[in-house]
Amino acid sequence: MILVTRLNGSKLHINPELLLSIEETPDTVITLTDGKKYVVVETAQDLVNQFIEYKHKVLHGLYLNKGAGDDTTD
Repeated sequence: MILVTRLNGSKLHINPELLLSIEETPDTVITLTDGKKYVVVETAQDLVNQFIEYKHKVLHGLYLNKGAGDDTTD
């Protein structure tokens, strides 16, 4: 999950796998695959960086766990 801040200051965790688009209009608008939209204070670049960090953690975790307890080879 990535943490974003709505314009009213409330925090919201969003599943980055559901991101469809990020627009700056000039406010940053996140659109999810289900059509829900959120206006947040983070910039589009901040959100992209968070998404990259999230994917890195997910993929790194998969790599570290590959083969753990698994005696088969590819």
